[in-house]
Amino acid sequence: MPPDASTPTLARRFDPLSPEQRDNPFDVLAVARREQPVFHVPALDLWVVTRYDDVLAVLKDHDTFSSTGALKSAPLPEAVAAVLAEGYREMPYIIEVDPPLHDRIRGLATKAFTPRRIASLEPAIRRIVDNLLDALPPEGETDLIGAFAWPLPLRVLGEFLGLPRADLAQLHVWGNDWLLVQQAGPEEKRIAHAKGTVALQRYFLDAVKQREREPTDDLIGALVAARSQLDPPLTDVEIAGLPLDLMVAGHVTVTRAIGSAVNVLFSCPQLREPLLDPERAPQTIEEILRLESPAQGLFRTATRDAELSGVPIPGGARIMVHFASANRDECVFADADRLQPDRADLVRHVAFGKGIHFCIGAPLARLELAIALPALLRRLPGLRPGGRPSVREPVFFARGFAELHVAWG
Repeated sequence: MPPDASTPTLARRFDPLSPEQRDNPFDVLAVARREQPVFHVPALDLWVVTRYDDVLAVLKDHDTFSSTGALKSAPLPEAVAAVLAEGYREMPYIIEVDPPLHDRIRGLATKAFTPRRIASLEPAIRRIVDNLLDALPPEGETDLIGAFAWPLPLRVLGEFLGLPRADLAQLHVWGNDWLLVQQAGPEEKRIAHAKGTVALQRYFLDAVKQREREPTDDLIGALVAARSQLDPPLTDVEIAGLPLDLMVAGHVTVTRAIGSAVNVLFSCPQLREPLLDPERAPQTIEEILRLESPAQGLFRTATRDAELSGVPIPGGARIMVHFASANRDECVFADADRLQPDRADLVRHVAFGKGIHFCIGAPLARLELAIALPALLRRLPGLRPGGRPSVREPVFFARGFAELHVAWG
C-alpha cells in the first residue's frame, strides 16, 4: 500500500465522473492546492498532482515519470485485454510512448506536420465552417456539438489525413471507444469499446498500407514517404498509431474547446467583442483554454521512488498530472478563476501540455478555433442557451459537452 498522503475528505471527494464534478471540478481542486497538493485516492489507486510547479516537474521528467498508459485511468479486465489483443497491442501512440521511440515518431511527424501544411488548411476550414452553418436556419435551436462542434474538426482532419467523408462518423464512434475503453465502467461496455478500438487500429493500418501501394499527398501519405529518412524506418504499425492519435485527439480537443467557449460566452457576454476582433481573438481563445482545459489531465507512471511537494511517490505509482488545476494555480495566475484575456502570464498555461509531449496538433486546433468561434457569433445572431439541458461528456480526464443546446435569432 502507498503511504497515506491524502486527507480522507479529498480521497472521498475526488471523483471526476460524478455529476457534480463533471459540472464543476474546480472547488475540489482548489482545496487540494491549498491543503494537500499531492494526494492519493485509494478507490482509484491514483496519485493526483494539482499545483502548477509539480505538474510541470512531472511533465518535464520523462525518465522518472513514464508516459506509458497516459490515457488509462483504470486497469483493464482480462476479458477487455483479450479483445484488445486481437488488434495491435504494440501500436504506439505518440501521447503514450517514451524516448527513444517517442523521438523517432515525433521526428517523423515534424517532417510531415509542417507549419506550411497546417496553414494551407485555412481555406478548407473556412469552407467547412460555412457549409455547416449554411445548413442551419436563420433562427432556431440545435445541439451545437452534434451540428457543428464535432463535424468541423472531424471533417478538417479527414481532409488533412486524406480519409473518405463517408468514414468519418464511424471514426468518431471508434475514437470514443479508444478513449472510453481506458476508464472504469461496466465490463460489457468496455468489451464493446475494445472491439471499436481494434477496428480503429485496423482502419489506420489499412490506410498506411494503401499509401504504400498508391502514394498520396495527404498527411498519411507524407508520413509514409518521410519514414525512409529515419534510421531505422518506422514499421507500418508504428506509423499507423500517429494518424490514429491525431484523428481522435485532434477532433475531440477542438470539439470540447468550441463547446466550452460558447458556454463561457453565455456567462461572459463581454467576450463577444474580443472574439470578433482578429487582433484580440487569439489571446481570448488562449484564456478560455486555460480556464476550461479540454484535457483536464493525463496519466504517468513513476519508474522509481520520487517526491513531489514533500510527498513520497513510490515506484510503480500511477499519477494524474492535473492540467486544469495547474491552470488555475493562484501562485502562477493572478485571480486565476476569473476570465482575463489580457493577462500577461497566459503563455504559461498547460492546456496543451508541456515538455516533449506538448500537443503536436495545437497549431491546427488554434487555427480552427480562431476561424470557428467568430463565425459562430457572426452567423448565429443572439446566440444563447437553448431550451433543453446540456449534457457533459463522460470521459474521466476530459472536460467538454456531449450535448450543448443553443438557440439564436
